[in-house]
Amino acid sequence: MSLLSIGLILLIVFVGQILHATVGFGDALLAMPLLTLIVGVRTATPLVALLATTATTLILWQSWREIDMGSAWRLVAASLPGIPVGVWLVRYAPEAWVIGGLGLLVLGFALYSLFQPMLPQVQSRIWVIPAGFLAGVLGAAYNTNGPPVILYGTLRRWTAPQFRATLQGFFFPSGLLILTSHGLGGLWNREVFTLYAYCLPVALIAVWLGSRLNQRIPAQRFTRLIYGILVVLGSILIAQSVGLF
Repeated sequence: MSLLSIGLILLIVFVGQILHATVGFGDALLAMPLLTLIVGVRTATPLVALLATTATTLILWQSWREIDMGSAWRLVAASLPGIPVGVWLVRYAPEAWVIGGLGLLVLGFALYSLFQPMLPQVQSRIWVIPAGFLAGVLGAAYNTNGPPVILYGTLRRWTAPQFRATLQGFFFPSGLLILTSHGLGGLWNREVFTLYAYCLPVALIAVWLGSRLNQRIPAQRFTRLIYGILVVLGSILIAQSVGLF
């Protein structure tokens, strides 16, 4: 692998992990399509999962007191039936359909949120079931378990610290399950762990910087930042799906 390729990988990881540490999500949605172009999906998938779980562990250690434990564990439980569905999608469904559908969902939600700032507040916890299930499906398939949980947290009116911490409370156990499935599926190899070793110092610095940024973002700006990021990420997914057709 050339030095240019390694440099691009480190840059992608750095930006993705700053995003993750700042707002609590987005690293996989940003990194997966970009890293796939450089190293291929069979290397990008386990690499992103390893880095995401590492970052999640660090963020969770710093902010565990802010977690809505009830929501986090309900989301984890609801995601379990979705994991085998995600595995089935990887094996049998056209990848472009799944990625394109996710991109449309993310982009549509973000645009609606930007133009309709007073979203309805969800009181019933019953919505944790479809949110968790969809997160399990998308996480097992493409490491993109964030959008359904983000939608649920936004409609539940989580505060910025609660939002970031509760996402990690969900991502950590679900990430361990995804890592286990990757290991059992034979996706771990020398190239993956070599790249992980290269990326780890960069990821640690990015998490530190992102954690500082998170503490300095006002609540209203934080919410609008989330919607803006989702517009970009949804557009990336749609563009990727068009390229796959």
